[in-house]
Amino acid sequence: MDHHNLFETPVTYRLIRLEYLAALTICVGLLVAHWTQIRWWAFAFLFLYIDLIGYLPGAVAHRRQYGRIARRFYVLYNVAHSALSGLFVAAAWAWFVEPEWALLAIPIHLCGDRAIFGNFLKPFGLSFEPALHPDFAAFKTSYAQSVAHERGGADAA
Repeated sequence: MDHHNLFETPVTYRLIRLEYLAALTICVGLLVAHWTQIRWWAFAFLFLYIDLIGYLPGAVAHRRQYGRIARRFYVLYNVAHSALSGLFVAAAWAWFVEPEWALLAIPIHLCGDRAIFGNFLKPFGLSFEPALHPDFAAFKTSYAQSVAHERGGADAA
């Protein structure tokens, strides 16, 4: 992907997820190394606030309204699941509460979402819950055919 071609191929998507898996592994390693120093109520709160604010309201609305939901649910999701807002929450927590190992909950949640579930930020034009958009399905087919033709039948990277 580049600034002109805002899409990922299956291979580049898996490579990005692999990078998040590496970061997740490091964070979980730190969690295990400092297991006895973690305030678990704080860890649970910091892990759950992301979905309580960002995912649950949109998921409920999606199910109640058969997929047609307001943009505010996408905004809530994207803000809550942003590494920048996670950094802001972690900095505020460290400043107003205390710096602590429980803060690992934030990168563990975000990296887990990306590495394990493949969930990234949500664009307005797609379903709140993952579903293949018909136009993207057509694009994938067309792109794969054009790459195969250019490479003489080789798979798209």
